[in-house]
Amino acid sequence: MGLRELEGSAPSQVDGFEVGWRDAAGEHRRLLSEAVSVAFEEGRPVRGFPSYRGQRHFPGLYWSATTGGHVGFESWLERDHVMLLDFTPEVTGLQSQPFWLFWEDGRGKRVSHAPDYFARFEDGRGLVVDCRPLDRIDARSVAKFEATRAACVSAGWGYRVVGAVDAVRMGNVRWLAGYRHPRHGVAGGVVERLLALFSVPSPLVGQASLMGDPIAVLPVVFHLLWQGRLGADLSRPLTDTTLVSRVEGR
Repeated sequence: MGLRELEGSAPSQVDGFEVGWRDAAGEHRRLLSEAVSVAFEEGRPVRGFPSYRGQRHFPGLYWSATTGGHVGFESWLERDHVMLLDFTPEVTGLQSQPFWLFWEDGRGKRVSHAPDYFARFEDGRGLVVDCRPLDRIDARSVAKFEATRAACVSAGWGYRVVGAVDAVRMGNVRWLAGYRHPRHGVAGGVVERLLALFSVPSPLVGQASLMGDPIAVLPVVFHLLWQGRLGADLSRPLTDTTLVSRVEGR
Protein backbone atom coordinates (compact mmCIF):
# COMPACT_ATOMS: atom_id res chain seq x y z
CA MET A 1 0.00 0.00 0.00
CA GLY A 2 1.40 3.41 -0.94
CA LEU A 3 1.48 6.59 1.09
CA ARG A 4 -1.85 8.24 1.80
CA GLU A 5 -2.61 11.48 0.03
CA LEU A 6 -3.65 14.51 2.05
CA GLU A 7 -6.86 16.36 1.33
CA GLY A 8 -6.66 19.74 -0.35
CA SER A 9 -6.36 21.19 -3.82
CA ALA A 10 -3.11 21.00 -5.76
CA PRO A 11 -1.38 24.21 -6.87
CA SER A 12 -2.18 25.22 -10.43
CA GLN A 13 1.46 25.62 -11.52
CA VAL A 14 4.15 23.02 -10.74
CA ASP A 15 6.06 22.92 -14.00
CA GLY A 16 9.30 21.17 -14.90
CA PHE A 17 9.77 19.04 -11.77
CA GLU A 18 9.38 15.36 -11.03
CA VAL A 19 9.55 13.74 -7.62
CA GLY A 20 10.55 10.21 -6.62
CA TRP A 21 9.92 8.61 -3.23
CA ARG A 22 9.85 5.28 -1.41
CA ASP A 23 7.29 3.66 0.84
CA ALA A 24 6.19 0.18 1.93
CA ALA A 25 4.79 -0.45 -1.54
CA GLY A 26 8.08 0.32 -3.30
CA GLU A 27 9.45 3.19 -5.36
CA HIS A 28 7.35 5.83 -7.11
CA ARG A 29 7.98 8.68 -9.52
CA ARG A 30 5.50 11.29 -10.69
CA LEU A 31 5.28 14.84 -11.86
CA LEU A 32 5.43 17.12 -8.83
CA SER A 33 2.02 18.48 -9.78
CA GLU A 34 0.60 14.96 -9.26
CA ALA A 35 2.39 14.34 -5.96
CA VAL A 36 2.05 17.50 -3.87
CA SER A 37 -0.62 15.87 -1.68
CA VAL A 38 1.49 12.77 -0.88
CA ALA A 39 2.28 12.36 2.85
CA PHE A 40 6.06 12.28 2.37
CA GLU A 41 6.55 12.45 6.14
CA GLU A 42 5.22 8.88 6.31
CA GLY A 43 7.54 7.44 3.66
CA ARG A 44 11.03 5.97 3.76
CA PRO A 45 14.37 7.69 3.08
CA VAL A 46 15.22 7.59 -0.62
CA ARG A 47 18.89 6.94 0.13
CA GLY A 48 20.92 5.48 2.97
CA PHE A 49 23.32 6.99 5.45
CA PRO A 50 26.70 5.35 4.77
CA SER A 51 29.24 4.96 7.55
CA TYR A 52 32.90 4.23 6.86
CA ARG A 53 36.31 4.72 8.42
CA GLY A 54 37.78 8.16 7.92
CA GLN A 55 34.59 9.89 6.82
CA ARG A 56 34.25 13.56 7.70
CA HIS A 57 30.60 13.41 8.69
CA PHE A 58 28.92 11.59 11.57
CA PRO A 59 25.75 9.78 10.44
CA GLY A 60 23.32 8.27 12.86
CA LEU A 61 19.71 7.86 13.95
CA TYR A 62 17.80 10.26 16.16
CA TRP A 63 14.77 9.01 18.10
CA SER A 64 11.95 11.47 17.45
CA ALA A 65 9.25 12.14 20.04
CA THR A 66 7.11 13.49 17.18
CA THR A 67 7.12 10.27 15.14
CA GLY A 68 7.87 7.71 17.85
CA GLY A 69 10.60 6.31 15.60
CA HIS A 70 14.08 7.00 14.29
CA VAL A 71 14.96 9.75 11.82
CA GLY A 72 18.34 9.63 10.08
CA PHE A 73 21.00 12.31 9.93
CA GLU A 74 24.33 12.56 8.10
CA SER A 75 26.11 15.15 10.24
CA TRP A 76 25.95 16.88 13.62
CA LEU A 77 24.38 19.85 11.85
CA GLU A 78 21.57 17.69 10.49
CA ARG A 79 21.14 16.12 13.93
CA ASP A 80 20.75 19.58 15.47
CA HIS A 81 18.11 20.58 12.96
CA VAL A 82 16.10 17.36 13.17
CA MET A 83 16.15 17.90 16.95
CA LEU A 84 14.86 21.46 16.49
CA LEU A 85 12.06 20.22 14.24
CA ASP A 86 11.21 17.57 16.82
CA PHE A 87 11.20 20.32 19.45
CA THR A 88 8.67 22.37 17.46
CA PRO A 89 5.23 21.60 18.93
CA GLU A 90 3.42 22.40 15.67
CA VAL A 91 5.35 19.70 13.76
CA THR A 92 3.34 16.47 13.53
CA GLY A 93 5.37 14.48 10.99
CA LEU A 94 9.03 14.26 10.01
CA GLN A 95 11.16 12.30 7.54
CA SER A 96 14.78 12.46 6.41
CA GLN A 97 15.79 12.24 2.73
CA PRO A 98 12.06 12.24 1.91
CA PHE A 99 12.24 12.33 -1.88
CA TRP A 100 14.32 12.95 -4.98
CA LEU A 101 13.53 16.08 -6.94
CA PHE A 102 14.34 15.93 -10.68
CA TRP A 103 14.52 18.76 -13.21
CA GLU A 104 16.49 20.08 -16.21
CA ASP A 105 18.81 23.04 -15.84
CA GLY A 106 19.11 25.91 -18.33
CA ARG A 107 21.39 23.82 -20.56
CA GLY A 108 19.00 20.88 -20.66
CA LYS A 109 21.06 18.79 -18.25
CA ARG A 110 19.15 16.48 -15.92
CA VAL A 111 19.68 17.39 -12.26
CA SER A 112 18.54 15.68 -9.07
CA HIS A 113 18.52 16.63 -5.41
CA ALA A 114 17.35 14.89 -2.23
CA PRO A 115 16.52 17.47 0.45
CA ASP A 116 17.50 16.64 4.01
CA TYR A 117 14.09 16.79 5.70
CA PHE A 118 10.37 17.08 5.12
CA ALA A 119 8.21 18.22 8.04
CA ARG A 120 4.44 18.34 8.27
CA PHE A 121 2.74 20.91 10.51
CA GLU A 122 -0.51 20.46 12.39
CA ASP A 123 -2.29 22.84 10.01
CA GLY A 124 -1.27 20.68 7.04
CA ARG A 125 1.62 22.83 5.80
CA GLY A 126 4.72 21.13 4.44
CA LEU A 127 8.28 22.33 5.05
CA VAL A 128 11.38 21.16 3.15
CA VAL A 129 14.76 21.71 4.83
CA ASP A 130 18.33 21.56 3.55
CA CYS A 131 21.19 21.73 6.07
CA ARG A 132 24.54 23.14 4.99
CA PRO A 133 27.21 25.23 6.76
CA LEU A 134 26.91 28.66 5.18
CA ASP A 135 30.64 28.76 4.32
CA ARG A 136 30.28 25.53 2.34
CA ILE A 137 27.53 26.63 -0.04
CA ASP A 138 29.20 26.75 -3.45
CA ALA A 139 27.75 27.80 -6.81
CA ARG A 140 26.52 24.29 -7.57
CA SER A 141 24.72 24.11 -4.23
CA VAL A 142 23.20 27.55 -4.76
CA ALA A 143 21.75 26.43 -8.09
CA LYS A 144 20.24 23.29 -6.56
CA PHE A 145 18.84 25.15 -3.58
CA GLU A 146 17.27 27.84 -5.76
CA ALA A 147 15.65 25.20 -7.98
CA THR A 148 14.41 23.35 -4.90
CA ARG A 149 13.01 26.60 -3.51
CA ALA A 150 11.15 27.22 -6.78
CA ALA A 151 9.70 23.71 -6.69
CA CYS A 152 8.61 24.13 -3.07
CA VAL A 153 6.98 27.49 -3.74
CA SER A 154 5.08 25.98 -6.67
CA ALA A 155 4.01 23.02 -4.53
CA GLY A 156 2.84 25.24 -1.68
CA TRP A 157 5.55 24.11 0.75
CA GLY A 158 7.92 26.19 2.80
CA TYR A 159 11.66 25.85 2.16
CA ARG A 160 14.68 26.64 4.31
CA VAL A 161 18.44 26.34 3.89
CA VAL A 162 19.80 26.27 7.44
CA GLY A 163 23.28 26.50 8.91
CA ALA A 164 24.75 26.44 12.40
CA VAL A 165 22.39 27.19 15.27
CA ASP A 166 23.15 29.61 18.10
CA ALA A 167 25.31 27.57 20.51
CA VAL A 168 23.44 28.56 23.67
CA ARG A 169 20.00 27.83 22.26
CA MET A 170 21.18 24.52 20.81
CA GLY A 171 22.78 23.53 24.12
CA ASN A 172 19.49 24.15 25.90
CA VAL A 173 17.50 22.17 23.33
CA ARG A 174 19.94 19.24 23.56
CA TRP A 175 19.50 19.24 27.33
CA LEU A 176 15.71 19.25 27.07
CA ALA A 177 15.87 16.52 24.41
CA GLY A 178 17.14 14.22 27.13
CA TYR A 179 13.63 14.45 28.60
CA ARG A 180 11.62 14.15 25.37
CA HIS A 181 10.52 10.55 25.88
CA PRO A 182 6.94 10.06 27.13
CA ARG A 183 8.28 8.15 30.15
CA HIS A 184 9.05 11.54 31.68
CA GLY A 185 5.38 12.42 31.58
CA VAL A 186 3.41 11.58 34.71
CA ALA A 187 -0.17 11.48 35.91
CA GLY A 188 -2.26 14.37 34.62
CA GLY A 189 -2.93 15.67 38.11
CA VAL A 190 0.78 16.25 38.70
CA VAL A 191 1.18 17.95 35.34
CA GLU A 192 -1.76 20.24 36.00
CA ARG A 193 -0.34 21.20 39.40
CA LEU A 194 3.00 22.05 37.81
CA LEU A 195 1.34 24.10 35.09
CA ALA A 196 -0.59 25.96 37.79
CA LEU A 197 2.61 26.57 39.78
CA PHE A 198 4.20 28.17 36.72
CA SER A 199 1.11 30.19 35.77
CA VAL A 200 3.29 33.27 36.24
CA PRO A 201 7.04 33.45 35.42
CA SER A 202 8.88 31.78 38.29
CA PRO A 203 12.44 30.52 39.00
CA LEU A 204 12.92 27.02 37.62
CA VAL A 205 14.26 25.13 40.64
CA GLY A 206 12.66 27.20 43.40
CA GLN A 207 9.16 26.80 41.99
CA ALA A 208 9.62 23.11 41.13
CA SER A 209 10.75 22.48 44.73
CA LEU A 210 7.28 23.45 45.93
CA MET A 211 6.05 20.18 44.40
CA GLY A 212 8.61 18.04 46.20
CA ASP A 213 12.14 16.73 45.72
CA PRO A 214 13.60 18.58 42.68
CA ILE A 215 15.35 15.38 41.58
CA ALA A 216 11.91 13.84 41.04
CA VAL A 217 10.08 16.94 39.85
CA LEU A 218 12.57 18.58 37.47
CA PRO A 219 12.46 15.79 34.83
CA VAL A 220 8.73 16.44 34.49
CA VAL A 221 9.35 20.19 34.21
CA PHE A 222 11.97 19.59 31.51
CA HIS A 223 9.52 17.29 29.69
CA LEU A 224 6.89 20.03 29.74
CA LEU A 225 9.45 22.51 28.45
CA TRP A 226 10.25 20.10 25.63
CA GLN A 227 6.55 19.76 24.80
CA GLY A 228 6.13 23.53 24.73
CA ARG A 229 3.57 23.49 27.54
CA LEU A 230 6.05 25.45 29.65
CA GLY A 231 8.27 28.13 28.16
CA ALA A 232 11.57 29.84 29.00
CA ASP A 233 14.10 32.13 27.33
CA LEU A 234 16.37 29.61 25.60
CA SER A 235 18.66 32.31 24.24
CA ARG A 236 20.35 32.22 27.66
CA PRO A 237 21.72 29.15 29.49
CA LEU A 238 19.17 27.30 31.60
CA THR A 239 20.00 27.76 35.29
CA ASP A 240 18.31 27.29 38.65
CA THR A 241 16.91 30.83 38.40
CA THR A 242 15.71 30.74 34.78
CA LEU A 243 12.17 32.10 34.67
CA VAL A 244 9.69 29.47 33.49
CA SER A 245 6.02 30.03 32.77
CA ARG A 246 3.01 28.21 31.39
CA VAL A 247 2.37 28.60 27.67
CA GLU A 248 -1.28 29.41 27.18
CA GLY A 249 -3.19 27.30 24.73
CA ARG A 250 -0.92 24.27 24.95
